[in-house]
Amino acid sequence: MALLNIDKTLNMKNSNLKFPCLIAALYFGVNVGAQETRKDTAIKEQLIEEVVMIGYGTRKKVDNTTSISSINAEELSKTKVLNATQAIQGKAAGVTVIASDLPGSTPSVIIRGLGTALSGRNPLYVVDGLFADNINNINSNDILTYDVLKDASALAIYGNRAANGVIIITTKSGKGKKISVEYDGLAGVRMPLKKVKMAGSNLFSFYTNTALQMTKFSQDQPVNTDWFKEITRTGTFNQHNLSLSGASENAKYFLSLGNYDEKAILQGTDYNRSTIRTNNEFKVSKGIVLTQTLSVAFTNVTPKPLSAFTAAYKQSPLVPVYFPGGQYGVSFVGANGFASPTGSSFNNVGNPVAQLNLFNEKQKSMQLQGGLKLDLNLMKDLKFTSQFSGEYYNFKSYNYADLLSIWLAADPTRKVSDYKPTDNVNTLFNEKKDYFNWSLTNYLTYAKKFGIHDIEATIGTEAAVRDGENTISTTRKNMVLNSNYWDLSGTNYLDQLISLYSVNGNKNTTNSYFARAQYKLMNRYLLTATIRRDGSSQFAEGNKWGTFPAFGAGWVVSEESFLKDVSFLNMLKLRGGWGRLGNQNIPSNYLPFASGDHYNYAFNGNAISNGTTLDKIYDPNLSWEITEESSAGLDFEMVNRKLKGSVDFYNRITKNIILAMIPVSTSGISQNGYAHLGEVTNKGFELMLSWDDKINENWGYNLSGNFSHNKNNLSKLANENVNPIKGGDLANGQYTKYLSDIAVGQPLGSFWLWEVSGIDTDGKFTYVDTNGNGKTGADDLADRKFFGSYMPTSTYGVNLGVTFKQLDLSVNGYGTFGAKVYNGKKAQRFDGENIEYNVATDFYSSTNTGSSNPAPFNAVPLASNYYLESGDFFRINNIALGYTLSKPVDYLSSLRVYVSAVNPFITQKFTGFSPELNANGDPYGLTGVELDAYPTLRSFVLGVNLKF
Repeated sequence: MALLNIDKTLNMKNSNLKFPCLIAALYFGVNVGAQETRKDTAIKEQLIEEVVMIGYGTRKKVDNTTSISSINAEELSKTKVLNATQAIQGKAAGVTVIASDLPGSTPSVIIRGLGTALSGRNPLYVVDGLFADNINNINSNDILTYDVLKDASALAIYGNRAANGVIIITTKSGKGKKISVEYDGLAGVRMPLKKVKMAGSNLFSFYTNTALQMTKFSQDQPVNTDWFKEITRTGTFNQHNLSLSGASENAKYFLSLGNYDEKAILQGTDYNRSTIRTNNEFKVSKGIVLTQTLSVAFTNVTPKPLSAFTAAYKQSPLVPVYFPGGQYGVSFVGANGFASPTGSSFNNVGNPVAQLNLFNEKQKSMQLQGGLKLDLNLMKDLKFTSQFSGEYYNFKSYNYADLLSIWLAADPTRKVSDYKPTDNVNTLFNEKKDYFNWSLTNYLTYAKKFGIHDIEATIGTEAAVRDGENTISTTRKNMVLNSNYWDLSGTNYLDQLISLYSVNGNKNTTNSYFARAQYKLMNRYLLTATIRRDGSSQFAEGNKWGTFPAFGAGWVVSEESFLKDVSFLNMLKLRGGWGRLGNQNIPSNYLPFASGDHYNYAFNGNAISNGTTLDKIYDPNLSWEITEESSAGLDFEMVNRKLKGSVDFYNRITKNIILAMIPVSTSGISQNGYAHLGEVTNKGFELMLSWDDKINENWGYNLSGNFSHNKNNLSKLANENVNPIKGGDLANGQYTKYLSDIAVGQPLGSFWLWEVSGIDTDGKFTYVDTNGNGKTGADDLADRKFFGSYMPTSTYGVNLGVTFKQLDLSVNGYGTFGAKVYNGKKAQRFDGENIEYNVATDFYSSTNTGSSNPAPFNAVPLASNYYLESGDFFRINNIALGYTLSKPVDYLSSLRVYVSAVNPFITQKFTGFSPELNANGDPYGLTGVELDAYPTLRSFVLGVNLKF
């Protein structure tokens, strides 16, 4: 059987992918990594089952020439997390997971450092062969293994989407000869892991009076509001999972149902997710296997604005939640120095409780993923595999704004009768989104062993379509009060419609051809060669295609005669490789035209005609960002395989970094365009060690740890006209991060700040005159300097497991070194905002000249290193204790009861809530800046697992 032919033609407007057998392929799926492993009698028996996923196949671990970290179901089952991505934090060297405990959020996963500024940083997820951008929809109980592909030699098989690494996820399938039913249920509570102690009312009054140099606030306040307490609650959650699996001679089946429900710590924030998964395998006839996978996830979310955390931090404690008359408390102070419904305003911070109560939004989504695959043995050593995978996503939301109530809440002196008839009483925003992505893969695998030679070769084609996201949204005013805000009926669109927005996102199509050859000689000499050629509709003609080769080599030194008799050494392997990867996830490169009054021109004397002109730089040669990586590593197993470990070194260079460029002033073009302008390097090493031993029949234990170090560097900019990226914006209009030609030599996402040199006799900060021109602080913007990045230079994880008879205990922890965190909420003291307790009790004065805090002030603070803190931390991620009974009753094969503490302890230098600040992972956004951030939570869990 020949491979399905894929049309080489790619078109920016029309994918033009012609597949005569596309409909038939719906029945011919492929499960990436489903290739059977062959027994190798020359390798010791214990190694036969140790395989890793390598993309479009598997490989015995001892025969692998690349860097891959694997995590199995046993390790995962004891870590109770909502998001499946969080389960790998601390368990794989070189993988940085910046997590968030906000329900439904996506952790930021960075493998071996940041390689690009504007073109995405998330790895590619491959779930049972399906490509995915995140795995929020997956129930972690359904996952069997994670395989993290890290070096370019391993990643090249995925070509155009693998520049940021690949995480291959294999979900559970049927096994055993009879039906097996398993139930896992848990319930727990959540609370902030760390709180920030704020000044109380009397301390606030003293500090603010000192700043004003007058007595405006009484220091005997009747109200002392703990705003953080007022907007939070003890979170509760529960999770239930039921699975059914089994197998017969000709079929394997697996079905799971799951539900997770959480009442989050932020008042009113609710989250619910229900999942269904079915994986089935059918042996149609001898040599023909058909596999089907399908998963559906439904989510219902009631979000609340995270800015309430910042408002709770900033609002004065002397303001009550409600005034005696029932109005929301606001920052007005009366003549008696107390908060009052009348008086003068002393800050512009709203009431955080009102902010939550008057915010009315709901979100619903459905995500459907599935695939069909066919494995067909054409000959004894030749197999054909075909897979079709698809993903459909549907999202809708509404946001009802009661503008009248919001207006009244802002000022207790207002009356409904004062509301202008011309003002909108309310607005209702509705939004719908959907997209459909699919891929078709066909490949042949030839595996043959003859004498001392062992060969495996794979060749295939792949086509993928990422449908543009279709969005439609409306905003309407003065709606009739209705609990069903999803309903669009009863609307007079002409009178009530404020805005209508509809857009179809750009479709991206790719055609790919790939091949891989793996050769083993005498069970000790290993060679791997991979090449992939990708064509993408993302680029213009002439730049669509990219070729991505790689090779790897290995030497199983322990198989040599001079080590055969070394009893304590079970396996020693050297490996290394080189590869090139492409990144097509670039900003839109389009050719815009501008018209209007400014572009009119005179024709034939006085006649004025409409003019049109180009108004943006357009680079027709814009193409792939290219990553090249060289790596070397060592794997070993010793002392009857009780001690295992690996060491890896790598050097990764990302070329053709795409950035915005400022047009030449004489060009007549006003908009920036994109061009290949930069280069980024990542150099580092990784270490992994584990010890697994059984003392006697009753006692067993395992201990593992990993450490990684990475040096990230913007090594080159090709053009000084790079449009600067100003990021990490604060609420005071300043920014904390900067990228331009002066950032060469700095890590991506570096903080660019003024450096505090001390405090003068007036208690004000003084700043370093970096350029020596005699000007400092706000008088000289050029005095700012770089202070490091939010990305840690080193990460590490430790994992411990102990078993005693039916008892099992597991502990795992995670930590980082070298990261910086900007305390953005602390830099919000403009005029009457609250301050932290340690600032209110220790500030510069004539009697306290040694304080590191300036004298009280009411002014916009400069973005300086005073607010920059160490992001180093170590946290115990999970402690789980379980007790298992085997066959407690006839119909129950096992019963396990367990308790778990998630994030129970942390040591951190950062004085804020959490040093892990995700903000969608954007290096020039609020990632690493604590502002409107969700705190890290501590959870306590009680659960039960039943197997029937």
